[in-house]
Amino acid sequence: MELESPESPSVMWGNPVPSQQIYDPMFVRQLFNEMSATYGIVNLVSSFGFCRRWRRQCIEQVSYAESLTVVDLMTGMGELCPAIAKRIGPRGKIVAVDNSPVMCGKARQNHDGRLGCDLDVREEDALGSQIPDASVDVVVSSFGLKTFSHEQTVALAHEVHRILKPGGSFSFIEISVPPARWLRVPYLFYLHTLIPIIGRVLMGNPDNYRMLGVYTVAFGDCQSAISAFQQAGLDPSRRSYFFGCATGLVGRKLQMPSSASQGS
Repeated sequence: MELESPESPSVMWGNPVPSQQIYDPMFVRQLFNEMSATYGIVNLVSSFGFCRRWRRQCIEQVSYAESLTVVDLMTGMGELCPAIAKRIGPRGKIVAVDNSPVMCGKARQNHDGRLGCDLDVREEDALGSQIPDASVDVVVSSFGLKTFSHEQTVALAHEVHRILKPGGSFSFIEISVPPARWLRVPYLFYLHTLIPIIGRVLMGNPDNYRMLGVYTVAFGDCQSAISAFQQAGLDPSRRSYFFGCATGLVGRKLQMPSSASQGS
């Protein structure tokens, strides 16, 4: 059976979605547009509050100073922005990027004029934003990596390298499949079965939330992105949170060797 356009993911459920289609930017955009009304509360309830803790840990993995420019890729509703703002102060700047116009609207609604620092919310593709080269001190992102294919992750790594200043830092965090079988089996049951039920109870579309499990299983954990970030000229290391139920990538853009900068 031929599936409908990726612009309408909610009509697809009950049919197998081709793996390449779930990574189509328009598919992802419409999925998060539809989930925007309930995403925050479902995420908080279904994770038993761990999403807040993991986001905080993501932010804490890198050092901040006042006046820094920080980019929050796949910002969603700007959940990381308040914690970032506290660290960079009134002279700092947050550039929040997301390809979902509804999520961007909620980020503006939640934070415009409330953070005490400059906030620029941009409806752009994280794989190809209009952020100038080497203009950013820190790049952070929570729970967006899983929505990229391997090829897109390579492109994302190059984009992070492009916008970071030499020596700039990055920290990503993502829901992951834990390695221990005793935890993996109930965890996957929870992702595939219970989270969609929670989504329905909280007035969301359960089929949309079922996709979060599909993405997570396909993603595995952040180890799968290490090589992509290394190939882009970044220096990543993996982090694990709560027995691997979330993992992270933390590192820096490598400084240009002095011999290269002298043209030797």
